[in-house]
Amino acid sequence: MSNFNLRVITPEKVFFNGEVSQLTVRTTEGDAGFLAHHINYCAVLPSGEMKVKFPDGSTRLGAISMGTIKFYNNTATILASACEWADEIDLEWAKRSEEDARRKLQEHKSDQEFKYADLKLQRALNRLSVGSKNR
Repeated sequence: MSNFNLRVITPEKVFFNGEVSQLTVRTTEGDAGFLAHHINYCAVLPSGEMKVKFPDGSTRLGAISMGTIKFYNNTATILASACEWADEIDLEWAKRSEEDARRKLQEHKSDQEFKYADLKLQRALNRLSVGSKNR
């Protein structure tokens, strides 16, 4: 099976840059799967799961927090607000983050505070969902 390059970039760092054989992500239009030599593609990513299959046949799950994906010239590039591997997610911290976000949703004083709390809740729920699949 042919491989392609995957780059996942967050504001803090290059999260991942390497060869993969398959990638599946959730877009705003539904799940999208990628193999080598996929057609040019661009989409918005909500908070969701990223499934990566490596050339050795192993797979790894990641949690993406909002971003975009572009597939061009046999390279998939994901720009995300945050990304972490499922096996590295601290589920207790994610649960506390969910509780804090729910509290802030109830206390919001402005539309901006509500939107921020809602995004925080989406990220926490995604981290809990993806992280629990790897336990």
